[in-house]
Amino acid sequence: MTETGVDALRRVPLFVGLADDDLAAIAQAASEVEVPAGQLLVQPGQAGTGMFFIAEGTAVVETKRDHVELGPGQFFGELALMKPDAIRTARVRAKTPLRCLALDRASFRGLVATHPEVAAALIEVALGRLAENAGIDDD
Repeated sequence: MTETGVDALRRVPLFVGLADDDLAAIAQAASEVEVPAGQLLVQPGQAGTGMFFIAEGTAVVETKRDHVELGPGQFFGELALMKPDAIRTARVRAKTPLRCLALDRASFRGLVATHPEVAAALIEVALGRLAENAGIDDD
C-alpha cells in the first residue's frame, strides 16, 4: 500500500478544509477494503450500511440510466448514510484492482456531529446523483 488512509481522504473533495487530525479520525473509523478487478461491491436492492471512498483503482457505477467510472478521490454509497433502512440503487463493480475506505453509518454520524459542513456537502452530492438517476437536469 503506497498511500495512507489520511492521504486518500485528503483527495476527497468532500473533506476539503478538514485538518489532518480530523482526517486521521475518519481513517481510523473506516475499514480498508481491497477487491480484485471484476468483483461486485454493491448491488441494487441490497441494504446499504455505509459508503466507500476510492483510494486506488477504478470502479464502474451502473444505474438504470448509464454507467459512470469513478477513481481515486471519488466515492459511492452515500445514500446508505442518509437513512437507516436505505436500499442500494446502483450496481458498483471494480473495473481494476480497487482499494477503498469504507465508512459505516455510526462513524459517519460521529463525523457530522463535529463537522456539519461534511453532511451538507454530502447531501448536495446525493441530491445531484438522485436527480441524475431520475433523468432530471439541473439546468
